[in-house]
Amino acid sequence: MKIILTHEVSGLGAAGDIVEVKDGYARNYLIPRKLAIRWTKGGEKDVEQIRRARKIREIQTIEQANQIKAQLEGVKVRLSVRSGASGRLFGSVTPADIASAIKEAGGPEVDKRRIELAAPIKTLGAHETSVRLHPEVSAKVNIEVVAA
Repeated sequence: MKIILTHEVSGLGAAGDIVEVKDGYARNYLIPRKLAIRWTKGGEKDVEQIRRARKIREIQTIEQANQIKAQLEGVKVRLSVRSGASGRLFGSVTPADIASAIKEAGGPEVDKRRIELAAPIKTLGAHETSVRLHPEVSAKVNIEVVAA
């Protein structure tokens, strides 16, 4: 099935790309989560609008990405969350929580879709996440999760 991506999907493409995927993947995952729309001839007009919006949001150069990387790696991020007596969280830390904590700590504004978690953060302590700033530049961010 041919689809138009409306958001960046790891391993598949960026917003505005037209890709071919298995029918079930598109029907059961991408389209219900609003990550993609079905490709139509009329949808070609939407592609240009999506690409323009992507260009405005994305980091244009590697130098700019490296500057933001330096800012991110220099910031101390602390997240206060509710947890049980054993140090296990009630729920987990989401990329949106991390993005807002980075902003509160004085770091640059980061899109939550660019934050990659290797595994869900469900315990107190220090954790490391990756932020994909540019196809060639990723920043490592250390996060300290503390009890509220």
